Amino acid sequence: MAVTLPRDVLARYYRFSLYNSPFDAHDEGCAIDLYPEGERAPSPVAGEVLDTKTVRAPPKAYAAEHDHLVLIDTGEHVARLLHVDPRVEPGDSVAVGDELGDLVRAGFFAPWVPNHVHLGFRDPDANPYRASGSLPVDVAVDVAAVPWDGTGTVVAAGETWARLDAPEHPAPGERFAGVANDVGGEESGVLDGGLPHYDGGGLLGGSGCERAALAGRRVGTADGRTVAWDDVTVLANGEPVTGIALFCDRKRAGVKLVGRDIDLDVGDAVRVTIEGVGGADSG
Repeated sequence: MAVTLPRDVLARYYRFSLYNSPFDAHDEGCAIDLYPEGERAPSPVAGEVLDTKTVRAPPKAYAAEHDHLVLIDTGEHVARLLHVDPRVEPGDSVAVGDELGDLVRAGFFAPWVPNHVHLGFRDPDANPYRASGSLPVDVAVDVAAVPWDGTGTVVAAGETWARLDAPEHPAPGERFAGVANDVGGEESGVLDGGLPHYDGGGLLGGSGCERAALAGRRVGTADGRTVAWDDVTVLANGEPVTGIALFCDRKRAGVKLVGRDIDLDVGDAVRVTIEGVGGADSG
């Protein structure tokens, strides 16, 4: 049975994603990444801290050597949080919104991923220390599906990413929005995940859609809300990039291109195309 995060909890974060990760803990949407403003981590759950544990992170030049696991007994489940250097200790009580500690830039995520809190839930009798085994996570918000034609202008960029001004968020600050599954119709859902650089992605609110498409191109096959990406390549102005980061955001809906081979500057006009076995989507 899925664990649902309430609307008021999600409102404390500007972005969330269930599938934008390469790690097993996110398989089938069994964890959620929550992106807060600033460097502190507000707690998404209330309960008693059971344990905090320092763990070694995958070695990355841009990342901390260690990460931290925080376990919180919520009463019904054990919440499992990562990427926070805790200022809480076993036995402490926390409420939703209380500061847990400082965010950690860990080697568990790619250089283009902002700092965030990883959250999963276990049954009380399950092993909370294993990476996999969490329950599916659901969200108590409707995410606006924003169509995108594959074009835009770079409005912000770093060494490994470039963000476009399109598609435009329909109501910044008021609701979550994401890039629409481009198969036609209002119930097509929102795409979530790293396309195609992670093994799969998600389709939130897809109402039974069996395929995923982006910018007029089929990119995957949906089984429920989980998507298996097709063997496709993303190109920006004809040059291959690692992929597209897809998520749900309260502030902006602009597409984020990612990869160590990004060569785009602020102000550049971009046309994104997708090549591979998927073929053009016929709607």
